[in-house]
Amino acid sequence: MKINIFWFRRDLRLHDNSGLYHALNAGLKVVPIFIFDSKILDQLQDKVDARVTFIHDTITRLSSDLQDTLGSILDVRYGDPAEVWPQLLHDYEVQSVFANHDYEPYAISRDSQVKDFLSAGGVDFNTFKDHVIFEKDEVIKDDGTPYTVFTPYKRKWLAKLIRDDWDGKACPLALKSWPSEDLKSNFIQKSHFRAIPSLSQMGFQRSEIRIPSTQVSQTTIMDYDKRRDFPAIAGTSKLGVHFRFGTISIREKAMKALKLNQVYLSELIWRDFYAMILYQFPHIVKKSFRPEYDNIPWRNNEEEFKAWCEGKTGYPIVDAGMRELATTGYMHNRVRMITASFLTKHLLIDWRWGESWFAAKLLDYDLASNNGGWQWAAGCGTDAAPYFRIFSPDAQQEKFDKLKVYIKKWVPEVETVKYPKPIVDHKYARERCLEVYKRGLQKN
Repeated sequence: MKINIFWFRRDLRLHDNSGLYHALNAGLKVVPIFIFDSKILDQLQDKVDARVTFIHDTITRLSSDLQDTLGSILDVRYGDPAEVWPQLLHDYEVQSVFANHDYEPYAISRDSQVKDFLSAGGVDFNTFKDHVIFEKDEVIKDDGTPYTVFTPYKRKWLAKLIRDDWDGKACPLALKSWPSEDLKSNFIQKSHFRAIPSLSQMGFQRSEIRIPSTQVSQTTIMDYDKRRDFPAIAGTSKLGVHFRFGTISIREKAMKALKLNQVYLSELIWRDFYAMILYQFPHIVKKSFRPEYDNIPWRNNEEEFKAWCEGKTGYPIVDAGMRELATTGYMHNRVRMITASFLTKHLLIDWRWGESWFAAKLLDYDLASNNGGWQWAAGCGTDAAPYFRIFSPDAQQEKFDKLKVYIKKWVPEVETVKYPKPIVDHKYARERCLEVYKRGLQKN
C-alpha cells in the first residue's frame, strides 16, 4: 500500500503542525516517524542530558496517543538519517515525505542529502515553515538585502503581520493555525509497531531535571514587561524548551502575545530575527558576525573559565546564574546577559567558549538564539552592545536582585567566609577590556 511519511524533528506535537497538516491532507495514509539522530547524540558528552530524556518522553507520549486513540503508530528509529532512510524505503512503499523546515547548518546539509536520496528513488520531499512566524527572506529591506539590526527588522515584521484589515479580532494570516489535529483519521492504522529505542540502547541515562510546564498563566504574559528582569520572581514563561522542540505552537503563543503584551511578542520576534541571521549568515556559527572582532586577543584562562562554569567567581549574581544553570538547565534571561558579559569582558574569554557551555547545559538551547545572544554580549554580533558597554555585576545585582533573594537561593554561602573573593576587580577588568578590544580592532 502506497503511503506518505511525516518526519517529526523539532515539531513534536499533533496539533497546529504545518508539515503534518499538509501530509495528512495529501490523499494517502500517513506513517509518522522520528529518528534519534546518532550524529547529533554522539556529540553530547553528558550522557544524562535532560534534553534527550525530554525528547524520549515526548516521543513516547506521542506514540501512546497515536496508538491509544487512533490505532496508529509512530515509527521510531535510531541512527544516521542517511542510513535510516534506505531502511524506511525498504519497509514502506512511499510516495512523498513531509517535514518542517530546520535552519541550522547541519540540518540543512542533512535535509539536502535526504532529499537527493529520496529523489533518486522517485520520492518527493516536501518541507514547510513551522518553527517561526517569518523565515529566510520573508522580512527583508526594500532593496532585497537582509536586516542586520533588530529594530527596523521588528518594524517590518509587525507591518507584515498586521495588515490594514486586521482589527484585533480576526487572526493575522501568518498566525492562522494548521489544524492537523482535525485530520487524525488519515494516519495509517496498524496493530503492531517497532519498540521505541530505550535511552540505554542509545547510550544515555534518565535525567531527573524537571522540564518547565507548557501551562503559563495569562497574568505572566500580561505583566511580562514589568516583571521579566527580576530573577527572584516568576516573571517569565520558561517556554524556551517547548519552542525549541516544538511541543507548543509558535503561532498560538504569538497570537496571545499580540493581544496581551507587546514586549513578550518582541521576544518571539527576536527568535525569528536570529533564525533569519543564521540562515543568511551561516559563518556566524564559527566566526564573529563582524569580522574585525575575530582579531580580539582573548586571554582564555582555563582556571578562570572553570571558576565561571562552577559559579565561583566571587560575583554573586554571576555565580547564582551559573549554579541555576547547572542545577536546572535554565537561567533567567537577564542573568544570561550578565554572565555572558562577565565572561567575555571581565575575563576576556572567547565568547565561543561560553556559547559552547550554554549549548551543553541549556534545556532551551537553540543555535540561532544562543549564538546571537553571545555575540551580542561580546559586542561582535548583529545589533550588538558596543564593546565599551560593560555591565557592572554589582550594579546589575543592586538593580535586579537588591534583596539577594535570587542570589541566596543559589549561593547560600554568599555572606560567609566560605564564599570566594572576586576573581578580578571590576574597575581593573573594565579598563583592561577597553584596551584589549581597542587594540584588537585597530588591527583592521
